[in-house]
Amino acid sequence: MSKTIRFIAICILIALGSAAAAQSGRTVIIITAEGPVTPVMVSHIQRAIGTADERGAEALIIRLNTPGGQVDLMDRIVTAMLESPIPIVVYVSPRGAIAGSAGTVITLAAHANAMAPETAIGAASPVGGQGEDVGETLEAKIKNVLKAQVRNLASERGPAAIALAESTIEEAKAATADEAKAVGLTDFIAADLDDLLAQLDGFTVMVRGEPVTLHTGDAAVVELDVTLLEEILAILTNPNVVFLLLAVGAQAILIELSSPGGWVAGFTGAICLALAFYGLGVLPVNWFGIVFIVLAFVLFILDIQATSHGALTAAAVGSLIVGALVLFNSPGSLPYLRVSVPLVIGTSAVLGGAFFALLVFALRTRRLPAAMGAASLVGKVGEVKQTLAPKGIVQLESEEWSAETDGETIEAGQSVVVVEVRGVRLKVRRKA
Repeated sequence: MSKTIRFIAICILIALGSAAAAQSGRTVIIITAEGPVTPVMVSHIQRAIGTADERGAEALIIRLNTPGGQVDLMDRIVTAMLESPIPIVVYVSPRGAIAGSAGTVITLAAHANAMAPETAIGAASPVGGQGEDVGETLEAKIKNVLKAQVRNLASERGPAAIALAESTIEEAKAATADEAKAVGLTDFIAADLDDLLAQLDGFTVMVRGEPVTLHTGDAAVVELDVTLLEEILAILTNPNVVFLLLAVGAQAILIELSSPGGWVAGFTGAICLALAFYGLGVLPVNWFGIVFIVLAFVLFILDIQATSHGALTAAAVGSLIVGALVLFNSPGSLPYLRVSVPLVIGTSAVLGGAFFALLVFALRTRRLPAAMGAASLVGKVGEVKQTLAPKGIVQLESEEWSAETDGETIEAGQSVVVVEVRGVRLKVRRKA
């Protein structure tokens, strides 16, 4: 009986708490910003600020876990946060999370910030787009700009906080949550979201130069998820996905070039390459990797046309592996920019096997005996299986061949005569 009464009492308290939150009309919007700073993260944060403003939210809380990213993207986020009419709180979480590099500046740009236990902030020294050290003069310029930026953002936190903020840039120093709290670089250490909301309740922040007191104790919490488009764009900026799109797209284009007449392979390849180029435009790319990947597919094509007995295919596989491994990998680059080694080896093996099979087919065609050889095909009559415009597919006896005309379009079902054999492709004309 006592257990039943206790259960009913708990339900009543929960209901009363929910009713109080609903009655207060206060709302806290929460988003998660995890991974490198990308255009997708910028868009998500900007959209969240707009949504929080439209709903008149008490605050926007950004759960942050990032190793950093490009300075220009960081600046866009910082500008949006400083111009926000709604108080923004950056919460570095969960345990083990970091606000590294650009994440340090983003954290300091918030109207209030908090860190979960066992998190870290800092290591904000500038590096090049490929993760390498920048030149001495350029490094000094960037450091001075970033140091001035963090001095502004931490100006109300005291000299110790400013000194730590500057050291994250000058010396690439990182600090634990306890160390950051001790000097005032962070406002709270919160074990979880409920703890954070409790500590924020009654806390006063400066928003656009005006003091605003937060009332989060009885506020309803609303999670704002990423949109489907943002999810797709985030996937397209994954280095592994970019590599796969490059590999599949290039192979599809080469299949279309070596066996023309259809549009599926060419269309698929074009779409894959277009999506890959989006990722390449966002991620810091080592262009030597692109050169090796392009070289790999050139070697694949050459091996089909030449008689190297697979030597060029082997070289192409090696070039593809090297290109993929250095595509986003440079000295000092972070792990999230590295393509998976098993993925590279597996993909290269599959592509190499596919082109080797095509090579074997081409060699067998060239080495047919005279009775069945390529020369014996000249003058034979076949049927168009896929419209020649001017390239397509014809059936000759029991086999299908890629074929082309001099420019004439011949519809499917028409009879054609072979006038020339070019490797594994036939040149044909309409049968008189």
